[in-house]
Amino acid sequence: MASHLFCGRVNLNILREAARKDLREFLDKCSGSKAIVWDEYLTGPFGLIAQYSLLKEHEVEKMFTLKGGRIPSAAVKNIVFFVRPRLELMDIIAENVASEDKLKPREFHILFVPRRSLLCEQRLKEKGVLNSFTNIDEYILDLIPYDGDLLSMESESSFRECYLENDQTSLYHAAKGLMTLQALYGTIPQIFAFVPILFKHLIEFAGSHTQILPVFDTLLLLDRNVDLLTPLATQLTYEGLIDEIYGITNGYVKLPPEKFAQKKQGEGGKDLPTEPKKLQLNSAEELYAEIRDKNFNAVGAALSKKAKIISAAFEERHNAKTVGEIKQFVSQLPHMQAARGSLANHTSIFWIFFFSQTAWLSCVSVSEDFFDSLTVEQEFMTGVDTDKVSTYIEDCIAQKDPLIKILRLVCMQSVCNNGLKQKVLDYYKKEILQTYGYKHILTLKNLEKVGLLKPQSTMRNNYPTIRKTLKLWMEDANEQNPNDISYVYSGYAPLSVRLTQVLARPGWRSIEEVLKILPGPHFEERQQVPTGLHKKRQPGENRTTLVFFLGGVTYAEIAALRFLSHMEDSGTEYIIATTKLINGTSWIKSLMDNPEENLP
Repeated sequence: MASHLFCGRVNLNILREAARKDLREFLDKCSGSKAIVWDEYLTGPFGLIAQYSLLKEHEVEKMFTLKGGRIPSAAVKNIVFFVRPRLELMDIIAENVASEDKLKPREFHILFVPRRSLLCEQRLKEKGVLNSFTNIDEYILDLIPYDGDLLSMESESSFRECYLENDQTSLYHAAKGLMTLQALYGTIPQIFAFVPILFKHLIEFAGSHTQILPVFDTLLLLDRNVDLLTPLATQLTYEGLIDEIYGITNGYVKLPPEKFAQKKQGEGGKDLPTEPKKLQLNSAEELYAEIRDKNFNAVGAALSKKAKIISAAFEERHNAKTVGEIKQFVSQLPHMQAARGSLANHTSIFWIFFFSQTAWLSCVSVSEDFFDSLTVEQEFMTGVDTDKVSTYIEDCIAQKDPLIKILRLVCMQSVCNNGLKQKVLDYYKKEILQTYGYKHILTLKNLEKVGLLKPQSTMRNNYPTIRKTLKLWMEDANEQNPNDISYVYSGYAPLSVRLTQVLARPGWRSIEEVLKILPGPHFEERQQVPTGLHKKRQPGENRTTLVFFLGGVTYAEIAALRFLSHMEDSGTEYIIATTKLINGTSWIKSLMDNPEENLP
Protein backbone atom coordinates (compact mmCIF):
# COMPACT_ATOMS: atom_id res chain seq x y z
CA MET A 1 0.00 0.00 0.00
CA ALA A 2 1.47 3.37 -1.04
CA SER A 3 0.49 5.15 2.20
CA HIS A 4 2.82 8.10 1.54
CA LEU A 5 0.72 9.08 -1.51
CA PHE A 6 -2.34 9.78 0.68
CA CYS A 7 -0.62 12.13 3.13
CA GLY A 8 -0.70 15.32 1.05
CA ARG A 9 -3.45 17.79 0.19
CA VAL A 10 -4.05 15.93 -3.10
CA ASN A 11 -4.53 12.15 -3.20
CA LEU A 12 -1.84 11.20 -5.74
CA ASN A 13 -2.68 7.52 -5.33
CA ILE A 14 -5.51 8.13 -7.84
CA LEU A 15 -2.84 8.70 -10.50
CA ARG A 16 -0.95 5.57 -9.42
CA GLU A 17 -4.10 3.43 -9.53
CA ALA A 18 -4.91 4.70 -13.04
CA ALA A 19 -1.42 3.67 -14.18
CA ARG A 20 -1.81 0.23 -12.55
CA LYS A 21 -5.17 -0.27 -14.27
CA ASP A 22 -3.63 0.44 -17.71
CA LEU A 23 -0.77 -1.96 -16.96
CA ARG A 24 -3.13 -4.76 -15.96
CA GLU A 25 -5.17 -4.28 -19.14
CA PHE A 26 -2.10 -4.59 -21.34
CA LEU A 27 -0.84 -7.71 -19.55
CA ASP A 28 -4.25 -9.34 -19.97
CA LYS A 29 -4.02 -8.80 -23.74
CA CYS A 30 -1.14 -11.30 -23.72
CA SER A 31 -3.06 -14.34 -22.55
CA GLY A 32 -1.06 -17.12 -20.92
CA SER A 33 2.22 -17.26 -19.02
CA LYS A 34 4.67 -14.38 -19.55
CA ALA A 35 8.27 -13.32 -19.17
CA ILE A 36 9.00 -9.57 -19.13
CA VAL A 37 12.25 -8.34 -20.67
CA TRP A 38 13.01 -4.94 -19.15
CA ASP A 39 14.80 -1.93 -20.49
CA GLU A 40 16.88 -1.50 -17.31
CA TYR A 41 16.13 2.22 -16.99
CA LEU A 42 12.39 1.48 -16.64
CA THR A 43 12.60 -0.95 -13.72
CA GLY A 44 12.90 1.85 -11.14
CA PRO A 45 9.95 3.97 -12.35
CA PHE A 46 7.75 0.88 -12.78
CA GLY A 47 8.66 -0.21 -9.25
CA LEU A 48 6.87 2.92 -8.02
CA ILE A 49 3.71 1.87 -9.88
CA ALA A 50 3.53 -1.89 -9.41
CA GLN A 51 5.40 -4.46 -7.38
CA TYR A 52 6.12 -8.00 -8.60
CA SER A 53 3.03 -9.29 -6.76
CA LEU A 54 0.76 -7.40 -9.20
CA LEU A 55 2.65 -8.74 -12.21
CA LYS A 56 2.47 -12.26 -10.81
CA GLU A 57 -1.32 -11.98 -10.52
CA HIS A 58 -1.35 -11.50 -14.30
CA GLU A 59 0.73 -14.58 -15.11
CA VAL A 60 4.19 -12.97 -15.18
CA GLU A 61 6.50 -15.81 -14.19
CA LYS A 62 9.96 -14.52 -15.15
CA MET A 63 11.71 -11.17 -15.56
CA PHE A 64 14.96 -10.46 -17.41
CA THR A 65 17.08 -7.41 -18.22
CA LEU A 66 17.31 -6.52 -21.91
CA LYS A 67 20.73 -7.45 -23.27
CA GLY A 68 22.22 -8.87 -26.46
CA GLY A 69 22.17 -12.55 -27.40
CA ARG A 70 19.49 -15.06 -26.52
CA ILE A 71 16.80 -14.51 -23.93
CA PRO A 72 17.36 -16.90 -20.98
CA SER A 73 15.24 -20.04 -21.21
CA ALA A 74 11.80 -19.79 -19.66
CA ALA A 75 8.83 -22.11 -20.09
CA VAL A 76 6.37 -19.32 -20.94
CA LYS A 77 4.01 -18.61 -23.80
CA ASN A 78 4.70 -14.85 -24.13
CA ILE A 79 7.81 -12.70 -24.18
CA VAL A 80 6.97 -9.05 -23.44
CA PHE A 81 9.52 -6.27 -24.01
CA PHE A 82 9.07 -3.13 -21.87
CA VAL A 83 11.29 -0.49 -23.53
CA ARG A 84 11.81 3.20 -24.21
CA PRO A 85 11.53 4.16 -27.90
CA ARG A 86 15.29 4.06 -28.60
CA LEU A 87 16.77 2.77 -31.87
CA GLU A 88 19.73 1.12 -30.11
CA LEU A 89 17.29 -0.91 -28.01
CA MET A 90 15.50 -2.10 -31.16
CA ASP A 91 18.79 -3.60 -32.38
CA ILE A 92 19.07 -5.62 -29.15
CA ILE A 93 15.43 -6.76 -29.37
CA ALA A 94 15.95 -7.83 -32.98
CA GLU A 95 18.95 -9.89 -31.87
CA ASN A 96 16.88 -11.48 -29.08
CA VAL A 97 14.06 -12.42 -31.44
CA ALA A 98 16.33 -13.67 -34.24
CA SER A 99 18.18 -15.99 -31.86
CA GLU A 100 15.00 -17.65 -30.58
CA ASP A 101 14.62 -21.42 -30.88
CA LYS A 102 12.36 -21.91 -33.93
CA LEU A 103 11.28 -25.33 -32.65
CA LYS A 104 9.74 -23.76 -29.53
CA PRO A 105 7.91 -20.73 -30.91
CA ARG A 106 6.67 -18.07 -28.46
CA GLU A 107 4.60 -14.95 -28.92
CA PHE A 108 6.44 -11.62 -28.77
CA HIS A 109 5.00 -8.30 -27.63
CA ILE A 110 6.41 -4.77 -27.25
CA LEU A 111 5.21 -2.10 -24.86
CA PHE A 112 6.77 1.28 -25.66
CA VAL A 113 7.09 3.67 -22.68
CA PRO A 114 5.90 6.43 -22.80
CA ARG A 115 5.06 6.57 -26.54
CA ARG A 116 4.98 4.25 -29.51
CA SER A 117 7.56 5.07 -32.18
CA LEU A 118 7.23 4.61 -35.95
CA LEU A 119 11.01 5.01 -36.30
CA CYS A 120 11.55 2.11 -33.91
CA GLU A 121 9.03 -0.05 -35.75
CA GLN A 122 10.79 0.79 -39.02
CA ARG A 123 14.10 -0.32 -37.48
CA LEU A 124 12.53 -3.66 -36.45
CA LYS A 125 11.20 -4.03 -40.00
CA GLU A 126 14.67 -3.40 -41.43
CA LYS A 127 16.02 -6.09 -39.10
CA GLY A 128 13.38 -8.51 -40.40
CA VAL A 129 11.59 -9.14 -37.09
CA LEU A 130 8.61 -6.74 -37.06
CA ASN A 131 6.15 -9.44 -38.13
CA SER A 132 7.25 -11.60 -35.18
CA PHE A 133 5.29 -9.37 -32.77
CA THR A 134 1.70 -10.14 -31.85
CA ASN A 135 1.11 -6.85 -29.98
CA ILE A 136 2.86 -3.51 -30.34
CA ASP A 137 1.45 -0.96 -27.93
CA GLU A 138 2.35 2.06 -25.80
CA TYR A 139 2.12 2.63 -22.06
CA ILE A 140 1.63 6.31 -21.25
CA LEU A 141 3.66 6.60 -18.05
CA ASP A 142 4.07 10.38 -17.93
CA LEU A 143 3.86 11.58 -14.34
CA ILE A 144 4.89 9.09 -11.67
CA PRO A 145 3.89 9.70 -8.02
CA TYR A 146 7.04 9.80 -5.89
CA ASP A 147 5.55 11.17 -2.70
CA GLY A 148 2.44 12.81 -1.32
CA ASP A 149 3.35 16.11 -2.98
CA LEU A 150 5.76 15.08 -5.73
CA LEU A 151 5.39 13.82 -9.31
CA SER A 152 8.14 13.19 -11.85
CA MET A 153 8.28 12.03 -15.47
CA GLU A 154 11.90 10.88 -14.94
CA SER A 155 12.75 11.88 -18.49
CA GLU A 156 16.52 11.62 -18.14
CA SER A 157 17.51 14.13 -20.81
CA SER A 158 14.62 16.57 -21.27
CA PHE A 159 16.76 19.71 -20.76
CA ARG A 160 19.42 18.40 -23.14
CA GLU A 161 16.84 17.51 -25.78
CA CYS A 162 15.17 20.94 -25.66
CA TYR A 163 18.20 23.22 -25.46
CA LEU A 164 21.01 21.21 -27.01
CA GLU A 165 19.35 18.99 -29.60
CA ASN A 166 16.36 21.25 -30.38
CA ASP A 167 14.05 18.27 -29.84
CA GLN A 168 10.75 19.35 -28.25
CA THR A 169 9.38 15.82 -27.72
CA SER A 170 9.64 16.03 -23.93
CA LEU A 171 7.45 19.17 -23.99
CA TYR A 172 4.79 17.19 -25.83
CA HIS A 173 5.04 14.42 -23.21
CA ALA A 174 4.74 16.99 -20.42
CA ALA A 175 1.64 18.50 -22.06
CA LYS A 176 0.12 15.01 -22.35
CA GLY A 177 0.96 14.42 -18.69
CA LEU A 178 -0.96 17.58 -17.76
CA MET A 179 -3.91 16.36 -19.83
CA THR A 180 -3.89 13.06 -17.91
CA LEU A 181 -3.68 14.95 -14.62
CA GLN A 182 -6.64 17.17 -15.49
CA ALA A 183 -8.67 14.15 -16.61
CA LEU A 184 -8.27 12.75 -13.08
CA TYR A 185 -8.28 15.93 -10.97
CA GLY A 186 -10.33 18.39 -13.00
CA THR A 187 -9.52 21.37 -15.21
CA ILE A 188 -7.00 23.79 -13.67
CA PRO A 189 -8.66 27.22 -13.96
CA GLN A 190 -5.61 29.48 -13.97
CA ILE A 191 -2.20 29.02 -15.61
CA PHE A 192 0.92 31.14 -15.13
CA ALA A 193 3.99 30.20 -17.11
CA PHE A 194 7.63 30.92 -17.86
CA VAL A 195 8.08 28.38 -20.68
CA PRO A 196 8.87 28.18 -24.42
CA ILE A 197 6.03 29.59 -26.52
CA LEU A 198 5.59 26.15 -28.14
CA PHE A 199 4.46 24.79 -24.78
CA LYS A 200 1.70 27.40 -24.64
CA HIS A 201 0.25 25.96 -27.85
CA LEU A 202 0.67 22.40 -26.58
CA ILE A 203 -1.24 23.01 -23.35
CA GLU A 204 -3.98 24.79 -25.29
CA PHE A 205 -4.18 21.73 -27.54
CA ALA A 206 -4.11 19.39 -24.53
CA GLY A 207 -6.70 21.32 -22.53
CA SER A 208 -9.11 19.14 -20.60
CA HIS A 209 -12.77 19.78 -19.83
CA THR A 210 -13.67 16.83 -17.63
CA GLN A 211 -16.74 16.80 -15.43
CA ILE A 212 -14.73 16.72 -12.22
CA LEU A 213 -14.59 19.39 -9.52
CA PRO A 214 -11.13 20.98 -9.88
CA VAL A 215 -8.63 19.98 -7.20
CA PHE A 216 -5.98 22.52 -8.26
CA ASP A 217 -6.59 26.26 -8.30
CA THR A 218 -3.48 27.28 -10.21
CA LEU A 219 -0.82 25.77 -12.46
CA LEU A 220 2.62 27.42 -12.51
CA LEU A 221 4.91 26.24 -15.31
CA LEU A 222 8.60 27.03 -14.88
CA ASP A 223 11.24 26.31 -17.49
CA ARG A 224 14.62 25.38 -16.04
CA ASN A 225 16.17 27.93 -18.39
CA VAL A 226 14.61 30.74 -16.30
CA ASP A 227 16.80 29.74 -13.34
CA LEU A 228 20.08 28.16 -14.43
CA LEU A 229 21.83 29.08 -11.18
CA THR A 230 19.98 27.03 -8.59
CA PRO A 231 20.89 23.48 -9.76
CA LEU A 232 24.59 24.43 -9.86
CA ALA A 233 24.66 25.34 -6.16
CA THR A 234 25.39 22.71 -3.50
CA GLN A 235 22.13 21.72 -1.80
CA LEU A 236 22.32 22.04 1.98
CA THR A 237 19.15 20.28 3.08
CA TYR A 238 19.46 16.75 4.46
CA GLU A 239 17.74 15.16 1.47
CA GLY A 240 19.60 17.43 -0.94
CA LEU A 241 22.98 16.44 0.49
CA ILE A 242 22.11 12.74 0.28
CA ASP A 243 21.32 13.28 -3.39
CA GLU A 244 24.48 15.35 -3.98
CA ILE A 245 26.77 12.75 -2.44
CA TYR A 246 25.19 9.38 -3.16
CA GLY A 247 22.37 10.08 -5.60
CA ILE A 248 18.70 9.27 -4.96
CA THR A 249 17.25 7.10 -7.74
CA ASN A 250 13.53 6.36 -7.91
CA GLY A 251 13.13 7.03 -4.21
CA TYR A 252 16.07 4.86 -3.10
CA VAL A 253 19.64 5.57 -2.07
CA LYS A 254 22.56 3.14 -1.94
CA LEU A 255 24.95 3.74 0.95
CA PRO A 256 28.39 2.36 1.91
CA PRO A 257 27.79 -1.11 3.39
CA GLU A 258 30.58 -0.95 5.98
CA LYS A 259 28.91 2.00 7.70
CA PHE A 260 25.84 -0.12 8.50
CA ALA A 261 27.57 -3.35 9.56
CA GLN A 262 26.32 -4.79 12.82
CA LYS A 263 29.53 -5.71 14.60
CA LYS A 264 29.12 -8.45 17.16
CA GLN A 265 31.27 -8.59 20.25
CA GLY A 266 34.58 -10.33 19.63
CA GLU A 267 34.21 -10.38 15.83
CA GLY A 268 36.20 -7.19 15.18
CA GLY A 269 35.82 -6.02 11.59
CA LYS A 270 35.57 -9.42 9.95
CA ASP A 271 33.00 -10.32 7.33
CA LEU A 272 31.84 -6.78 6.62
CA PRO A 273 28.98 -6.63 4.08
CA THR A 274 29.98 -5.92 0.49
CA GLU A 275 26.57 -5.01 -0.97
CA PRO A 276 25.50 -1.36 -0.62
CA LYS A 277 22.74 -0.72 1.89
CA LYS A 278 19.62 0.30 -0.01
CA LEU A 279 17.19 2.59 1.77
CA GLN A 280 13.81 3.80 0.58
CA LEU A 281 13.32 7.52 1.17
CA ASN A 282 9.81 8.97 1.33
CA SER A 283 7.36 10.48 3.79
CA ALA A 284 6.02 7.06 4.83
CA GLU A 285 9.01 7.01 7.21
CA GLU A 286 8.09 9.33 10.05
CA LEU A 287 11.62 10.45 10.97
CA TYR A 288 12.68 11.03 7.37
CA ALA A 289 9.58 13.14 6.74
CA GLU A 290 10.57 15.23 9.75
CA ILE A 291 14.24 15.85 8.85
CA ARG A 292 14.43 15.60 5.05
CA ASP A 293 13.85 19.31 4.39
CA LYS A 294 15.92 20.66 7.30
CA ASN A 295 19.21 22.44 6.70
CA PHE A 296 21.93 19.92 7.46
CA ASN A 297 23.13 22.02 10.41
CA ALA A 298 19.76 21.46 12.10
CA VAL A 299 19.65 17.68 11.61
CA GLY A 300 21.97 16.69 14.48
CA ALA A 301 19.76 18.36 17.11
CA ALA A 302 16.63 16.79 15.58
CA LEU A 303 18.19 13.29 15.71
CA SER A 304 19.31 13.83 19.31
CA LYS A 305 15.80 14.90 20.32
CA LYS A 306 14.28 11.87 18.57
CA ALA A 307 16.75 9.52 20.30
CA LYS A 308 15.64 10.80 23.71
CA ILE A 309 11.95 10.34 22.81
CA ILE A 310 12.51 6.75 21.60
CA SER A 311 14.66 5.91 24.63
CA ALA A 312 11.96 7.24 26.96
CA ALA A 313 9.31 5.18 25.12
CA PHE A 314 11.29 1.96 25.66
CA GLU A 315 11.80 2.83 29.33
CA GLU A 316 8.03 2.85 29.72
CA ARG A 317 8.16 -0.96 29.85
CA HIS A 318 9.30 -0.69 33.47
CA ASN A 319 6.11 1.17 34.34
CA ALA A 320 3.83 -1.46 32.78
CA LYS A 321 2.38 -3.31 35.80
CA THR A 322 -1.03 -4.63 34.78
CA VAL A 323 -1.81 -7.10 32.01
CA GLY A 324 -3.56 -4.32 30.09
CA GLU A 325 -0.54 -2.00 30.32
CA ILE A 326 1.80 -4.78 29.22
CA LYS A 327 -0.47 -5.58 26.26
CA GLN A 328 -0.55 -1.92 25.28
CA PHE A 329 3.25 -1.70 25.42
CA VAL A 330 3.64 -4.88 23.34
CA SER A 331 1.20 -3.54 20.72
CA GLN A 332 3.39 -0.44 20.36
CA LEU A 333 6.63 -2.41 20.03
CA PRO A 334 6.63 -2.84 16.21
CA HIS A 335 6.27 0.92 15.71
CA MET A 336 8.93 1.67 18.35
CA GLN A 337 11.38 -0.83 16.87
CA ALA A 338 10.81 0.61 13.38
CA ALA A 339 11.45 4.09 14.80
CA ARG A 340 14.66 2.91 16.46
CA GLY A 341 15.83 1.29 13.21
CA SER A 342 15.04 4.47 11.31
CA LEU A 343 16.96 6.54 13.85
CA ALA A 344 19.99 4.21 13.56
CA ASN A 345 19.98 4.54 9.76
CA HIS A 346 19.78 8.33 9.71
CA THR A 347 22.30 8.72 12.52
CA SER A 348 24.72 6.61 10.45
CA ILE A 349 24.08 8.77 7.36
CA PHE A 350 24.60 11.90 9.45
CA TRP A 351 28.03 10.69 10.63
CA ILE A 352 28.98 9.49 7.16
CA PHE A 353 28.60 13.10 6.02
CA PHE A 354 31.07 14.20 8.66
CA PHE A 355 33.70 11.51 8.36
CA SER A 356 33.60 9.98 4.88
CA GLN A 357 36.78 10.68 2.91
CA THR A 358 35.60 9.16 -0.34
CA ALA A 359 32.37 10.99 -1.21
CA TRP A 360 31.69 13.97 -3.41
CA LEU A 361 34.36 16.69 -3.37
CA SER A 362 36.80 14.07 -1.95
CA CYS A 363 35.71 14.86 1.61
CA VAL A 364 32.48 16.02 3.12
CA SER A 365 30.95 18.65 5.38
CA VAL A 366 33.54 19.37 8.08
CA SER A 367 36.39 19.20 5.60
CA GLU A 368 38.15 22.45 4.83
CA ASP A 369 37.72 21.87 1.09
CA PHE A 370 33.95 21.53 1.36
CA PHE A 371 33.66 24.85 3.16
CA ASP A 372 36.10 26.50 0.74
CA SER A 373 33.92 25.38 -2.16
CA LEU A 374 30.76 26.67 -0.46
CA THR A 375 32.48 30.00 0.23
CA VAL A 376 33.36 30.42 -3.45
CA GLU A 377 29.78 29.51 -4.47
CA GLN A 378 28.39 32.11 -2.07
CA GLU A 379 30.85 34.73 -3.30
CA PHE A 380 29.69 34.16 -6.87
CA MET A 381 26.02 34.33 -5.82
CA THR A 382 26.63 37.65 -4.06
CA GLY A 383 28.58 39.09 -7.00
CA VAL A 384 32.09 38.92 -5.52
CA ASP A 385 34.96 38.47 -8.03
CA THR A 386 32.77 37.05 -10.78
CA ASP A 387 34.64 38.89 -13.53
CA LYS A 388 38.10 37.38 -13.05
CA VAL A 389 39.78 33.97 -12.82
CA SER A 390 39.05 32.32 -9.47
CA THR A 391 42.22 31.23 -7.67
CA TYR A 392 40.19 28.50 -5.95
CA ILE A 393 39.08 27.03 -9.29
CA GLU A 394 42.68 27.29 -10.53
CA ASP A 395 43.90 25.33 -7.50
CA CYS A 396 41.16 22.69 -7.94
CA ILE A 397 42.17 22.14 -11.58
CA ALA A 398 45.86 21.92 -10.57
CA GLN A 399 44.95 19.25 -8.00
CA LYS A 400 42.84 17.41 -10.60
CA ASP A 401 39.69 17.61 -8.51
CA PRO A 402 36.64 15.94 -10.12
CA LEU A 403 35.81 17.58 -13.45
CA ILE A 404 32.11 17.86 -12.57
CA LYS A 405 33.02 20.00 -9.56
CA ILE A 406 35.09 22.30 -11.78
CA LEU A 407 32.35 22.61 -14.41
CA ARG A 408 29.69 23.42 -11.81
CA LEU A 409 31.79 26.22 -10.35
CA VAL A 410 32.83 27.71 -13.69
CA CYS A 411 29.24 27.59 -14.97
CA MET A 412 28.01 29.22 -11.74
CA GLN A 413 30.51 32.05 -12.17
CA SER A 414 29.38 32.49 -15.78
CA VAL A 415 25.66 32.55 -14.89
CA CYS A 416 26.17 35.05 -12.05
CA ASN A 417 28.18 37.34 -14.33
CA ASN A 418 26.00 37.05 -17.46
CA GLY A 419 28.94 35.32 -19.13
CA LEU A 420 32.70 35.45 -18.63
CA LYS A 421 35.18 37.89 -20.13
CA GLN A 422 36.64 36.25 -23.22
CA LYS A 423 40.15 35.98 -21.75
CA VAL A 424 38.78 34.43 -18.54
CA LEU A 425 36.65 31.94 -20.50
CA ASP A 426 39.57 31.03 -22.79
CA TYR A 427 41.83 30.51 -19.78
CA TYR A 428 39.36 28.15 -18.07
CA LYS A 429 38.84 26.18 -21.30
CA LYS A 430 42.59 25.84 -21.87
CA GLU A 431 43.23 24.67 -18.29
CA ILE A 432 40.36 22.17 -18.36
CA LEU A 433 41.34 20.64 -21.71
CA GLN A 434 45.04 20.42 -20.86
CA THR A 435 44.33 18.84 -17.46
CA TYR A 436 41.34 16.58 -18.16
CA GLY A 437 41.84 15.87 -21.87
CA TYR A 438 40.77 17.31 -25.21
CA LYS A 439 37.93 14.77 -25.36
CA HIS A 440 35.99 17.28 -23.24
CA ILE A 441 35.93 19.96 -25.92
CA LEU A 442 32.42 18.84 -26.97
CA THR A 443 31.21 19.12 -23.40
CA LEU A 444 32.44 22.73 -23.21
CA LYS A 445 30.66 23.48 -26.49
CA ASN A 446 27.47 21.89 -25.15
CA LEU A 447 27.59 23.99 -21.97
CA GLU A 448 28.08 27.10 -24.08
CA LYS A 449 25.18 26.23 -26.38
CA VAL A 450 22.70 25.86 -23.50
CA GLY A 451 23.85 29.14 -21.92
CA LEU A 452 25.67 27.79 -18.87
CA LEU A 453 29.15 28.73 -20.04
CA LYS A 454 29.39 31.64 -22.41
CA PRO A 455 31.39 34.75 -23.29
CA GLN A 456 30.17 38.01 -21.86
CA SER A 457 27.98 39.95 -24.26
CA THR A 458 27.70 43.70 -24.56
CA MET A 459 24.43 43.54 -22.62
CA ARG A 460 24.56 44.57 -18.98
CA ASN A 461 24.60 41.92 -16.27
CA ASN A 462 21.03 41.64 -14.99
CA TYR A 463 21.74 39.20 -12.18
CA PRO A 464 22.51 41.87 -9.52
CA THR A 465 19.16 43.55 -10.28
CA ILE A 466 17.31 40.23 -10.06
CA ARG A 467 19.16 39.32 -6.85
CA LYS A 468 18.34 42.61 -5.17
CA THR A 469 14.70 42.91 -6.30
CA LEU A 470 13.76 39.33 -5.46
CA LYS A 471 15.97 39.16 -2.34
CA LEU A 472 17.82 36.10 -3.58
CA TRP A 473 20.54 36.53 -0.98
CA MET A 474 19.63 36.80 2.70
CA GLU A 475 22.36 37.60 5.19
CA ASP A 476 22.25 35.60 8.44
CA ALA A 477 19.79 32.99 7.13
CA ASN A 478 18.35 31.09 10.10
CA GLU A 479 19.24 27.44 9.51
CA GLN A 480 17.85 26.08 12.81
CA ASN A 481 14.45 27.82 12.83
CA PRO A 482 14.05 29.19 9.31
CA ASN A 483 11.78 32.10 8.48
CA ASP A 484 12.64 32.26 4.77
CA ILE A 485 13.26 29.81 1.92
CA SER A 486 16.94 30.90 1.77
CA TYR A 487 17.76 28.38 4.55
CA VAL A 488 17.92 25.57 1.95
CA TYR A 489 21.18 27.01 0.58
CA SER A 490 22.28 28.78 3.80
CA GLY A 491 21.63 32.24 2.40
CA TYR A 492 20.59 31.83 -1.24
CA ALA A 493 16.86 31.80 -2.03
CA PRO A 494 16.21 29.78 -5.23
CA LEU A 495 15.01 32.12 -7.98
CA SER A 496 12.43 29.56 -9.15
CA VAL A 497 10.84 29.33 -5.69
CA ARG A 498 11.00 33.08 -5.06
CA LEU A 499 9.03 33.56 -8.30
CA THR A 500 6.50 31.04 -6.98
CA GLN A 501 6.28 32.84 -3.64
CA VAL A 502 5.78 36.28 -5.23
CA LEU A 503 3.10 34.90 -7.57
CA ALA A 504 1.03 33.78 -4.59
CA ARG A 505 1.50 37.10 -2.82
CA PRO A 506 1.59 39.96 -3.84
CA GLY A 507 1.50 38.75 -7.48
CA TRP A 508 3.78 39.07 -10.50
CA ARG A 509 2.56 42.57 -11.35
CA SER A 510 4.70 43.78 -8.45
CA ILE A 511 7.86 42.59 -10.24
CA GLU A 512 7.03 43.34 -13.87
CA GLU A 513 10.43 44.96 -14.52
CA VAL A 514 12.23 41.80 -13.34
CA LEU A 515 10.00 39.53 -15.39
CA LYS A 516 11.03 41.45 -18.52
CA ILE A 517 14.73 40.67 -18.01
CA LEU A 518 14.34 37.00 -17.14
CA PRO A 519 14.99 34.64 -20.08
CA GLY A 520 12.06 33.29 -22.09
CA PRO A 521 8.46 34.39 -22.57
CA HIS A 522 5.93 34.45 -19.73
CA PHE A 523 2.16 34.42 -19.99
CA GLU A 524 -1.09 33.95 -18.11
CA GLU A 525 -4.05 31.88 -19.31
CA ARG A 526 -7.48 31.07 -17.95
CA GLN A 527 -9.11 27.73 -18.76
CA GLN A 528 -12.84 27.36 -19.02
CA VAL A 529 -14.20 25.23 -16.19
CA PRO A 530 -17.45 23.39 -16.99
CA THR A 531 -20.59 25.04 -15.61
CA GLY A 532 -21.36 24.09 -12.03
CA LEU A 533 -17.86 22.86 -11.29
CA HIS A 534 -16.31 26.06 -10.01
CA LYS A 535 -14.47 25.40 -6.78
CA LYS A 536 -15.88 27.11 -3.68
CA ARG A 537 -13.28 27.46 -0.95
CA GLN A 538 -14.30 27.46 2.68
CA PRO A 539 -13.18 30.40 4.87
CA GLY A 540 -9.51 29.91 5.79
CA GLU A 541 -9.04 27.12 3.24
CA ASN A 542 -5.72 27.28 1.38
CA ARG A 543 -5.39 27.42 -2.38
CA THR A 544 -3.67 24.48 -4.11
CA THR A 545 -1.03 25.25 -6.74
CA LEU A 546 0.70 22.75 -9.01
CA VAL A 547 4.25 23.89 -9.79
CA PHE A 548 5.60 22.08 -12.87
CA PHE A 549 9.35 22.34 -13.56
CA LEU A 550 10.27 21.66 -17.19
CA GLY A 551 13.91 20.56 -17.36
CA GLY A 552 14.29 19.33 -13.79
CA VAL A 553 14.02 20.32 -10.13
CA THR A 554 16.35 19.85 -7.16
CA TYR A 555 15.44 18.47 -3.73
CA ALA A 556 16.41 21.82 -2.18
CA GLU A 557 13.82 23.60 -4.35
CA ILE A 558 11.24 21.00 -3.31
CA ALA A 559 12.16 21.63 0.36
CA ALA A 560 11.71 25.38 -0.16
CA LEU A 561 8.25 24.85 -1.68
CA ARG A 562 7.27 22.59 1.22
CA PHE A 563 8.44 25.32 3.58
CA LEU A 564 6.10 27.77 1.83
CA SER A 565 3.24 25.26 2.10
CA HIS A 566 3.75 25.03 5.86
CA MET A 567 4.02 28.78 6.51
CA GLU A 568 1.04 29.90 8.57
CA ASP A 569 0.29 32.95 6.45
CA SER A 570 1.12 31.47 3.04
CA GLY A 571 -2.47 30.69 2.02
CA THR A 572 -1.21 28.22 -0.58
CA GLU A 573 -0.19 24.57 -0.59
CA TYR A 574 2.09 23.31 -3.33
CA ILE A 575 2.24 20.08 -5.31
CA ILE A 576 5.44 19.70 -7.33
CA ALA A 577 5.74 18.06 -10.75
CA THR A 578 8.84 17.83 -12.94
CA THR A 579 10.34 16.21 -15.98
CA LYS A 580 13.27 14.96 -13.84
CA LEU A 581 14.63 15.08 -10.29
CA ILE A 582 18.14 16.50 -10.68
CA ASN A 583 21.20 17.80 -8.87
CA GLY A 584 24.13 19.78 -10.27
CA THR A 585 26.15 16.65 -11.03
CA SER A 586 23.40 14.73 -12.84
CA TRP A 587 22.40 17.89 -14.72
CA ILE A 588 25.92 18.61 -15.99
CA LYS A 589 26.41 14.90 -16.83
CA SER A 590 23.26 14.97 -18.96
CA LEU A 591 24.92 17.67 -21.09
CA MET A 592 28.17 15.75 -21.56
CA ASP A 593 28.89 13.44 -24.48
CA ASN A 594 29.42 9.87 -23.19
CA PRO A 595 29.94 10.96 -19.54
CA GLU A 596 30.52 7.42 -18.30
CA GLU A 597 33.38 6.96 -20.77
CA ASN A 598 34.88 10.41 -20.36
CA LEU A 599 34.78 10.79 -16.58
CA PRO A 600 37.40 9.08 -14.39
